[in-house]
Amino acid sequence: GTSSGGGSSGGKKGGKKEETNWWTRLQKGDIPWDVREFRICSFLPPCLCLYLCICGQYVWFNIGSVDTFERNLETVQQDLGIEVENRLPVVYSTESDGSFLLSLLPTILIIGSLLYTLRRGPAGLGRAGRGMGGLFSVGETTAKVLKDEIDVKFKDVAGCEEAKLEIMEFVNFLKNPKQYEDLGAKIPKGAILTGPPGTGKTLLAKATAGEANVPFITVNGSEFLEMFVGVGPARVRDLFALARKNAPCILFIDEIDAVGRKRGRGNFGGQSEQENTLNQLLVEMDGFNTTTNVVILAGTNRPDILDPALMRPGRFDRQIYIGPPDIKGRASIFKVHLRPLKLDTVLNKDNLARKLASLTPGFSGADIANVCNEAALIAARHLSDAINQKHFEQAIERVIGGLEKKTQVLQPEEKKTVAYHEAGHAVAGWFLEHADPLLKVSIIPRGKGLGYAQYLPKEQYLYTKEQLLDRMCMTLGGRVSEQIFFGRITTGAQDDLKKVTQSAYAQIVQFGMNEKVGQISFDLPRQGDMVLEKPYSEATARLIDEEVRSLINIAYDRTLSLLTEKKAEVEKVALRLLEKEVLDKSDMLDLLGPRPFAEKSTYEEFVEGTGSLDEDTSLPEGLKDWNKEREKEKEETTDEQVILLN
Repeated sequence: GTSSGGGSSGGKKGGKKEETNWWTRLQKGDIPWDVREFRICSFLPPCLCLYLCICGQYVWFNIGSVDTFERNLETVQQDLGIEVENRLPVVYSTESDGSFLLSLLPTILIIGSLLYTLRRGPAGLGRAGRGMGGLFSVGETTAKVLKDEIDVKFKDVAGCEEAKLEIMEFVNFLKNPKQYEDLGAKIPKGAILTGPPGTGKTLLAKATAGEANVPFITVNGSEFLEMFVGVGPARVRDLFALARKNAPCILFIDEIDAVGRKRGRGNFGGQSEQENTLNQLLVEMDGFNTTTNVVILAGTNRPDILDPALMRPGRFDRQIYIGPPDIKGRASIFKVHLRPLKLDTVLNKDNLARKLASLTPGFSGADIANVCNEAALIAARHLSDAINQKHFEQAIERVIGGLEKKTQVLQPEEKKTVAYHEAGHAVAGWFLEHADPLLKVSIIPRGKGLGYAQYLPKEQYLYTKEQLLDRMCMTLGGRVSEQIFFGRITTGAQDDLKKVTQSAYAQIVQFGMNEKVGQISFDLPRQGDMVLEKPYSEATARLIDEEVRSLINIAYDRTLSLLTEKKAEVEKVALRLLEKEVLDKSDMLDLLGPRPFAEKSTYEEFVEGTGSLDEDTSLPEGLKDWNKEREKEKEETTDEQVILLN
């Protein structure tokens, strides 16, 4: 019994040891499936994929439901006979494995790309080093401060000497204010540069920036206008704060008509925002006093649409008109643009500039620069070592008439019609006193036209009725020639008829050159303008139309009688054109003889009686050292100190 009891007792001890031994075996990697307690624990989370990960004293496994897990755990502990106070406590803690952050990643990327776009887009182009940048800098001005960054000088600007003197004086105001203040004069607040496109307004401002030796701030008028409300006035305030900070300086607003249009035309769309920007500009400009030393320059080719409050003295004290250059101005501009070109050694630059100036009446500075560049391109196209006079003549034809189309195929009938059409123009102009001298006529298509005639108009600003009538007759010469020789008309005279109609309406409506309509003048509508109502009655409009038609008929009948009389000459010129395709003045002299009227063709003849061959570029005494500070004031101060010491 004892041994049995001892065996039984020993069996219990051994069983208990075996019961507690499964945990040690499990830690060593041996899964004790033969132990009952382990088999019961292994089924704690039923219907789940069980896996064990041994990390120190912890066992990791997945559970499907908390309620089921707690219920199974309670059942197992009851089966094992574990007392309530000794049962395992369950503590829950929330831990993340990073899946939540991964789910946020697309949202973070979208927000980041949006912020980057706002920072780099048009609304966020703030200047470096100012403000927070990005969307928060939308109210900052986009103006650029230029210091020694412009290589354009006043020697590169020609053909507008009077405007150059005005601009030089502004620079002199900033450099030597005492010269004017001693006499009680106030420094002008600013000047507005007006004139047709291509006459050199922005170039003059660039030259000012290159020579002023003071900070030059430049901004475009359209940069004040944005889609955000209040941005325009904010940028104006920031611009003038920048100008005051850099004083003395010059502030240049290009294309000011974008922001300076007349107010009161209705508040549709962005109109009210534009008006608010203009109001802020008016306040800032008028808020300057004479001690700030900030000069404001502006440029526009539409001064007629600017607000009167912007143009008044106190804001823009001076209005500087820069028109197309005269023949002397064109010669000076050609000298500037011929300077960097490699010319033929037989050409003299001064003589070439004068000759080209006489061949390019009405050209602006931009047109002249284009002619010189085209000449260089034509020379390079033909692999020439240098640019000769022929290249410049071809460049002038290219700019006036367009690209020559030698490959355009014309039917023989069409070519014949074009030849007689151009011959009609040439002969009519040859025998009309006030018509422009013919320089060249061609039936090689150029641009949109099938024929091309180049004339040499003189520098003239006033025209009489007789002169305008001769010009109309010459323009109608092509249509009349078609009628005489073919008994039919074509669409080739459309451009001629348009010019004749415009001239007739201008004579009657604008210049008061009609007896029935009288000495009155109305503005003709600009191309593209919307005409809602005419400034005259229906009866006057009917009378104007009748007189225009009558004037054109008079010109047509006069041209018809002239070309009928000169029919043989027209045929000579047309046949020679069909043979050679291009006729110059020497060919016309051979065919028609000398022109029966005196004409001017050389530079010297054009400038005769105007005082000098070249334009006057001398400076007044007070502007000799316009961009330098006077040393005289320092010397006077030194002399006074010496006298006091004595």
